Amino acid sequence: MTSQNENKMFVSDKIYKQFSDSICNLLENARRSAGRAVNAILTVSYWEIGRRIVEYEQKGKKRAKYGSALLKSLSNDLTNRFGKGFSVDNIELMRMFYLAYPEPLIPETVSRKLEYGNEKKSETMSRILVLEDLKDCFHLSWSHYVNLIKRCDSKGKREFYESEALRGGWSVRQLNRQISSQFYERTLLSRNKAAMLEKGSTPENNDITSPEEEIKDPFVLEFLGLKDEYSENDLEEALIHHLETFLLELGSDFAFIARQKRLRVGNKWYRVDLVFYHRRLRCLVLIDLKIGEFSHADAGQMHLYCNYASEHWTHEEENPPVGLILCAEKDNAVAKYALDKLPNKILTSEYKLVLPNEEELVEELIKTRKMLESRKK
Repeated sequence: MTSQNENKMFVSDKIYKQFSDSICNLLENARRSAGRAVNAILTVSYWEIGRRIVEYEQKGKKRAKYGSALLKSLSNDLTNRFGKGFSVDNIELMRMFYLAYPEPLIPETVSRKLEYGNEKKSETMSRILVLEDLKDCFHLSWSHYVNLIKRCDSKGKREFYESEALRGGWSVRQLNRQISSQFYERTLLSRNKAAMLEKGSTPENNDITSPEEEIKDPFVLEFLGLKDEYSENDLEEALIHHLETFLLELGSDFAFIARQKRLRVGNKWYRVDLVFYHRRLRCLVLIDLKIGEFSHADAGQMHLYCNYASEHWTHEEENPPVGLILCAEKDNAVAKYALDKLPNKILTSEYKLVLPNEEELVEELIKTRKMLESRKK
């Protein structure tokens, strides 16, 4: 039998470390490749949907006139069959995508297939191509194209960012940052454009995305019909799980609805850590957990969540949602309810009376964090 000392020597061996690292790299690359493969099929599927919508509209004046009604009907049908991801706004994005790229750059191998494999020359190129062929026509992810379509107000600007994203291998975060910093306009005004482009191609720390983040892109999860639950780190995951149990144990009034509930405002995604329904108050309770210190931005974000939930998640007979921000910083735990948007003072007072006491939540948060940290040690 192999002794413990021999095992330790084997594990600490440099050759084994290189061997282990090579397998880790292989798996990371495989995950990235899987994410890109799904994104490629997703992108061409949405392009093809856009093409079919445009062609359907163009077959008659009446169809073009009632374009918004068409998108609404299609949205209802697709949502009923495939679930999330097919809102009217999303389908309009697919339509816009095709209009922005009516003739994608066709690879040479596909062009040969068209030349030798088809006799009906009058058919459009997009009719002849299948999804498997088209996936090599778009080299960025769907999230990239959404930002290019929605945030670039001219063809030249869109083509510039697309070209630079391809050349520099920009992540979606890097593309967003460059558009927000007006990189296109600054480059046009710069005397040394080469230096500007070279500097712009260098990613910052926050621009880099992991293989897990690429696979868990909300658009990809929607496309595949997968659940969307994730947490940024083990401590946050454990705290959320414990708080979920703690609130459910307070009584029968809390009913669990969702974890990591996703919402989209404009072209930006957000996630609410926990969503409960309070039976007595007849309202949703949105809980957002922050590992760092509480800031005014956290309050603003929670109000955004509450406004969105009020419009999209709340039924007519229910009261407005309430938000709870929990900050779990080591030396300064904070629990803060967002109640100032409620329609009257009586409702605000009732919420304060029925919901868990803020001090009680802070105490539970501190106790839980200490317990988790000591367990980890």
